[in-house]
Amino acid sequence: MKKLVSMLLVLAMMLCVFGISVAEETVPAYDGSEVTITFYNTMGSNLTTVLDAYIAEFNALYPNIKVEYTSVGSYDDVRDQISKEIPEGIQPNIAYCYPDHVALYNLAKAVQTLDAYIESDAVITRADGTTEIMGLTDEQKADFIEGYYNEGREFGDGLMYTMPLSKSTEVLYYNKTFFDANNLTVPTTWAELEEVCKKIIEIDPMSIPLGYDSEANWFITMTEQYNTPYTSATAPHFLFDNAENKEFIKMFRDWYQEGYLTTQSLYGTYTSGLFTSTSDIKSYMSIGSSAGATYQRPAKNADGTYPFEVGIATIPQVDAGNKKVISQGPSLCIFKKANPQEVAASWLFVKYLTTTVEFQAEFSMASGYVPVIKSVAGNEIYADFIANADGGNFVSALSAKVCLEQQDAYYTSPAFNGSSTARDQVGALMTKCFTIPDGSDVDALVDAAFADAIAECEYAVGW
Repeated sequence: MKKLVSMLLVLAMMLCVFGISVAEETVPAYDGSEVTITFYNTMGSNLTTVLDAYIAEFNALYPNIKVEYTSVGSYDDVRDQISKEIPEGIQPNIAYCYPDHVALYNLAKAVQTLDAYIESDAVITRADGTTEIMGLTDEQKADFIEGYYNEGREFGDGLMYTMPLSKSTEVLYYNKTFFDANNLTVPTTWAELEEVCKKIIEIDPMSIPLGYDSEANWFITMTEQYNTPYTSATAPHFLFDNAENKEFIKMFRDWYQEGYLTTQSLYGTYTSGLFTSTSDIKSYMSIGSSAGATYQRPAKNADGTYPFEVGIATIPQVDAGNKKVISQGPSLCIFKKANPQEVAASWLFVKYLTTTVEFQAEFSMASGYVPVIKSVAGNEIYADFIANADGGNFVSALSAKVCLEQQDAYYTSPAFNGSSTARDQVGALMTKCFTIPDGSDVDALVDAAFADAIAECEYAVGW
């Protein structure tokens, strides 16, 4: 990764040395030119089937825009491939992205900002004779779930670099059958969660009450819920070494030492396996991705029934008046190109995918991700999908229902070169601190762990 960063920094300097402007130009409207646009993603066959159908519909409107896509592999594979291609100028037109990917690409000023496209009122005539404006209408802007849309501006300069495609978050999965049988109340706060864990241990001393898949998400979410510093898009970037963050780390470390919880790193694999287990050692709560609901459902018994019913709820909060849950999942970025018609055509395709209700509905149902526009709730097929939500066969629908109900609570973190390192370091910090044994100087070791994490972050960005 450091080699890729160095390559992009060199390219950025070359642009300045040779006087090549990296400022945004006035954007042209699409003029009907024949162009081919390329799209890197991570889709499997279940999703490319949906994509193919809507590319065909897009081509009916814009027959001179040819869309070619490549399923590269994982999200990191997409990032690494594009980072190698940018110095050669052969990057795709559009790509799946996460905020830290965009921050990396922008070391070479390679990503097209979208503000001028969003605000463009140029009128485009489509092949069927209908028209649309190049940009987004006020209604289209308002239709986006705010937290998802605003992720595109988390780069420190207030400009829009991405559009949300499909999203997920974290939810609390719980064994509803067990909770009902033992009169347990689903926790809504961390204080309530601690009490539930104590009761579960009393009922089943062999259990580990809670599994949490992402240590990094947990740390970052707690800084949002407590409103304490984590990172900043502008220097100094790494702000998480503070007394307030150390306090919640020590609290959860005590819980781990009491046997109340485990995490993906500490358990050795996704904690959904512990949650769905039918062996003596199991968990009764699991916090994980909303897009992975089917992995949180146990395998069916021989008679076709499930060993238990899965319940899904919002993750616990510090303060009901400051609800925060993480926004995740792929967005789309558009890359600068020498031919401005390629960029204009790319924008029209991105606009089509992100604002078309039917595509958003079908893509959500096929992927397990959540639509990014509110109007999907009024789609008849999607409404039927949500109406069937349950803790068994339709657990994905139940997960989506919970996600849509908490749309006002979503947050995203600042994106900059080094933000992914910060994620990695705070995740590692959690596991390092949790395993500090009783009888040690916990305060001193926690202080040292935080200092080491900051040092690793600063080293990664060359400070």
